[in-house]
Amino acid sequence: MDHVDKFGASRYAVQDLQLFRDTDIPAVKPALANCEVVRVARGEQILDTVRARLYIVLSGALGVAGETAMGDATIDRILPGESAGAESVLDDAADLTTMTALEDTELLVIESDVLWTLIDENNGVARNLLRLLSFRIRAANALLRRRQKLGQFYRELSLNDGLTGLYNRAWLADMLPKLVGRARQDGTPLSLVMVDLDHFKGFNDSHGHLIGDHALTVAASVIKNALRPSDFAVRYGGEEMMALLPNTGLPAALMVAERLCTRMRDAVVFTDMRQPLPHITGSFGVAALRPDQDELKLIEAADAALYRAKEAGRNRICT
Repeated sequence: MDHVDKFGASRYAVQDLQLFRDTDIPAVKPALANCEVVRVARGEQILDTVRARLYIVLSGALGVAGETAMGDATIDRILPGESAGAESVLDDAADLTTMTALEDTELLVIESDVLWTLIDENNGVARNLLRLLSFRIRAANALLRRRQKLGQFYRELSLNDGLTGLYNRAWLADMLPKLVGRARQDGTPLSLVMVDLDHFKGFNDSHGHLIGDHALTVAASVIKNALRPSDFAVRYGGEEMMALLPNTGLPAALMVAERLCTRMRDAVVFTDMRQPLPHITGSFGVAALRPDQDELKLIEAADAALYRAKEAGRNRICT
């Protein structure tokens, strides 16, 4: 290749390529004179496991397979004027990534020694290379942040009940032992309020499951909105829910249960007919963590108290 402005059949001149923009073009051209221009058919892979090289796309498009820090596969689309393989040249190691022509593609191939000569002799090339690498790092970081947010979303989704939005049994199994351990370590109280909606099967039979689901969301909102930011509301299963109350002894937990019981009776399920609960009242079992209890024994104590509330006529609180 002579000292010409264009490469192969490409319409791109040297100054159009990202690596050489705003550089001393007359000084760059001699170094590029013997660089090879190769044509790669669509679907063909470039596997160069021996030498470190820079590939500049002159026409077509190149797909470069990569992997994020989370292990997810990615495909970067390298378009005309852009380059691939700079990292391998800087590392002085063969590029083991898979590069595939996404369409019939023409590439300018710059050997590593030629690129280093360009970097050493032309500040503009070095500056452009740093700018391109910086852009790729920012793009990779942005992708990683998006994936982390998506991962967090799915983690939260897996720990929340889909109907009520309360935490679910999986969350409880993970967090309750930690809350018990923290209470033991800090010497602070921990209480649990178990809630069961009264005669809920009959409510479903009378009004249908859609209205039943709506009633569950109303009851869940009652519990969630009556708690402190440091408390936790959980859907234990079916019509059973619970409130976990860190730093709360039995007397304060009973006050919380009283508040929940009253608000449950006053909550409106049928907004059009203004029919409030007691179609669904709640029975409440309250227990505070004792020195001889673990998380399972705490739940058993609250469940036993809930059973006593039901045996005593429901719509009430027992310990």
